Amino acid sequence: MATDTLKSTTGAGGATGGLRRLLLDNGALTALIVLVIALSALSGDFLTTDNLLNIGVQAAVTAVLAFGVTFVIVSAGIDLSVGSVAALSATVLAWSATQHGVPVALAVVLGLGTGVVAGLVNGFLIAYGKLPPFIATLAMLSVGRGLALVISQGSPIAFPASVSHLGDTLGGWLPVPVLVMVVMGLIAALVLGRTYIGRSMYAIGGNEEAARLSGLRVPQQKLAIYALSGLFAAVAGVVLASRLSSAQPQAADGYELDAIAAVVIGGASLAGGTGKASGTLIGALILAVLRNGLNLLSVSAFWQQVVIGVVIALAVLLDTVRRKAGASPVAGGPGGGKGRQAATYALAVVVTVAIVGATSFLHTGSSDARNPRMGLSLSTLNNPFFVQIRAGAQAEAKKLGVDLTVTDAQNDASQQANQLQNFTSSGLGAIIVNPVDSDAAGNSVKAADKAGIPVVAVDRGVNKADVNALVASDNVAGGELAARTIAEKLGGKGKIVILQGQAGTSAARERAAGFAQGLKAYPGIQVLAQQPADFDRTKGLDVMSNLLQAHPDVQGVIAANDEMALGAVKALGAKAGKSVQVVGFDGTPDGLTAVRNGTLYASVAQQPSQLGRIAVDNALKAVQGKKVEPTVKVPVKVVTKDNVAGFSG
Repeated sequence: MATDTLKSTTGAGGATGGLRRLLLDNGALTALIVLVIALSALSGDFLTTDNLLNIGVQAAVTAVLAFGVTFVIVSAGIDLSVGSVAALSATVLAWSATQHGVPVALAVVLGLGTGVVAGLVNGFLIAYGKLPPFIATLAMLSVGRGLALVISQGSPIAFPASVSHLGDTLGGWLPVPVLVMVVMGLIAALVLGRTYIGRSMYAIGGNEEAARLSGLRVPQQKLAIYALSGLFAAVAGVVLASRLSSAQPQAADGYELDAIAAVVIGGASLAGGTGKASGTLIGALILAVLRNGLNLLSVSAFWQQVVIGVVIALAVLLDTVRRKAGASPVAGGPGGGKGRQAATYALAVVVTVAIVGATSFLHTGSSDARNPRMGLSLSTLNNPFFVQIRAGAQAEAKKLGVDLTVTDAQNDASQQANQLQNFTSSGLGAIIVNPVDSDAAGNSVKAADKAGIPVVAVDRGVNKADVNALVASDNVAGGELAARTIAEKLGGKGKIVILQGQAGTSAARERAAGFAQGLKAYPGIQVLAQQPADFDRTKGLDVMSNLLQAHPDVQGVIAANDEMALGAVKALGAKAGKSVQVVGFDGTPDGLTAVRNGTLYASVAQQPSQLGRIAVDNALKAVQGKKVEPTVKVPVKVVTKDNVAGFSG
């Protein structure tokens, strides 16, 4: 019978049978193929050479991080610190090379060594300190991010030009990040499959106590495992910084979750003992394909989160069913194995239909080909100010017959770089960008310029690249207005605190500079404290509550946006608008309501919907070859209870 079975797999049916076994043995590969087929059918821009290379570049950082995490997960551990370690390593490299004159080669060693040291600390805490991996690496996540902010003072640091070539292309078409991903993947596969430490990982993950009893030095092996994870994270950080031409202290925020997802999608078990580098690579590609395809299909930035989560779950479910299909058919009788295989194929069909149906339903693009196509990349949609920019842009686009795709970078400069690459490879008529960071957006804008696509910057400028127009308010001037407003309300004397924006963003830096400049004219104003609250209302509430414990005599608050100001108002309670005056920034609907109610004294309003509207107007002019002013200023205005009724926003 064995001979008959062997013969049945040869000849004409051999290739088909081999393909079937390949797909059954690789659930993640099946899911990737399904995704590629579905997205190719839905978007003509997806299956092009340029876009496939884009996907490779966008997968590179996640894949390199995930290769390191694979070592940890195979050994039944977890590493939540890889994103922060990546940012810290790149920051150390840039800080030592560009600000302290360290030779670039030595700076690279210092950067990579930082990752190794962070990994060794994780390993020591876990192996000898007996801390759970979750707790030890969660602590390192916070420490690594904090050190990156301390070293950089919250600002991006220019990357050495020689190292920045890692973000370039070879021969004008082959991206270096893809080559780095392949090399690191081969190293990971070699370590897992051909080395003593690789066999140790599987042994520890399978049964740590049995591994110890068999003579394996488990603590020392764990040190090495986490050191390897730190090294891979450092390489990923260097590649990411090279793409952005700057080390961003907030870079790779949340990437640890993508890395873990890639490993699990690729077939590894969080219980340990299983996993391979090829599966991890496929998992990283699935995430990159999803994000790229959903951008191209103009799926809402909010729905993208839902779709990605659902597809991750389906991919893992498909892999689980595949594993059962490959199990012994004893429990189900002679036909049990075939039945489970049939179930695997059925689930694959269901996944295909679900993906095609969902993306078709959510797809808002593909409008009349006569309408100009534009892309708008916003720094975040988790803030009413930028939601208003989107609303103004969408309203104007509808009025002008423009097909506008909007994406949300979630305050991640590297994610925004990916989105801008997708816009460029799609051949849009124009791109509008609200940069997460002005320096980091430069390379992506240069690529769009090279492709002949006009670029308009909105609210924040782009450094080291030419844009057709900048539509913005003056953040520094607005900051000076805010400082002058609070100082005059307090009669030129008083004690205040300042709530700063997200460290590392240009808006936070510029508004802070404006606050400082404006307060110089009022020596009687004493600044008791300055603390970041990340442009977030909840953090504004928490930070203000903490500051009140140390400074109960505070008389005024300046916040770098209305969301933080509203959080401060909540913390102040009955004091807001009476014994303590609060000034915000942006002129959002909630902020203006608080001004109307008297709890917020004033808001420096930027008229965000006007910013969006004017940006679309100027982008359309650029597409049509009309003259565009290089800088279009939308005036800021201090809105108080006296004039809020007449303010249109």
